[in-house]
Amino acid sequence: MIDIPLVDLRAQHEQVADEVADGWARVLKTTAFIGGRQVAEFEAEFAAYQEVPHCVGVGNGTDAIELALRALEVGPGDECVLPANTFIATAEAVARTGATPVLVDCVADTGLIDVDLVPGALTERTKAILPVHLYGQAAPVERLTGFGVPVVEDAAQAQGARRHGVAVGGLGDLAATSFYPGKNLGAYGDGGAVLTRSDELAATVRLLREHGSPRKYEHTVLGFNSRLDTLQAVVLSAKLRRLEGWNAGRRAAAERYSALLADVPEVTLPVVLEGNLPVWHLYVVRVPDRDRVLAALHAAGVGAGIHYPTPVHLTGAFDSLGHARGDFPVSEEIAGEILSLPLFPEITAGAQERVVAALVEAVR
Repeated sequence: MIDIPLVDLRAQHEQVADEVADGWARVLKTTAFIGGRQVAEFEAEFAAYQEVPHCVGVGNGTDAIELALRALEVGPGDECVLPANTFIATAEAVARTGATPVLVDCVADTGLIDVDLVPGALTERTKAILPVHLYGQAAPVERLTGFGVPVVEDAAQAQGARRHGVAVGGLGDLAATSFYPGKNLGAYGDGGAVLTRSDELAATVRLLREHGSPRKYEHTVLGFNSRLDTLQAVVLSAKLRRLEGWNAGRRAAAERYSALLADVPEVTLPVVLEGNLPVWHLYVVRVPDRDRVLAALHAAGVGAGIHYPTPVHLTGAFDSLGHARGDFPVSEEIAGEILSLPLFPEITAGAQERVVAALVEAVR
């Protein structure tokens, strides 16, 4: 039985339950379930929080990446560069536009995209670079903006993170984020958003998300049906007001793990890239014989996980890219060693001590 979960959504809900119930009651009274004023209010609040002019709410994080790319007119025959070490949605969104994902390896100590490999992956067909802000810290986007290619941040795991003092979401040309329930800012279902400083790109995403329709029954381009609904906007606004405090709680928990594990050489601790203020969406360590260690943790009641066990190029979905094992050795190596420990703002010191005790017993 798992008694220390990887993520505890119940504890978070208890803090916003009354506010969400009151907000939902107002939505139910007006029946404005799609496009209600609460959606526009949340978009303005989240844009201000991420320090960009525009936030466009959409149906989910994968749609957010795709719509950001389509706003840049990415399509068949184009290429987009992204890391092999990411959740499949990053590559999936590229493929859904008709473009080809071009993969590069990651850096071993952070798991982030290896920017030194990006120039060798660029061609005349490259239409976008997609750095992934992994585990709650930002990729070094400033090293990717000088190639004359638009940068689309995958910011699903880094709501509130900063790089050199700049909030994620405003580091590139556009950014996509996810409000999947387990994210630092999570809805009670699917949801996502596109962030940008560009008036023109924001207008294009707004057009695309709603059937290519600037007004009812007028359709100027072929669009999609991908809207953030009003009930989810109520949840997200309530949670956004608490996000800074929750992220601070995550940082404190991460610091505690690092202190408790400092003298355990069998466990490789996560590294924060210089210039980053992370939000610790995940606390990911590396251990030998990971699968055995994971099973031992589960047997001890610790809900550890893996993010992610299979690099993009080794998934069946992307066999068509023609890659083989060994093509991205760093991503492949860490995929066999990474282990995500339970982490959420409300986790207690006692629970973390239990996690560490179980981990130490398992690795030794």
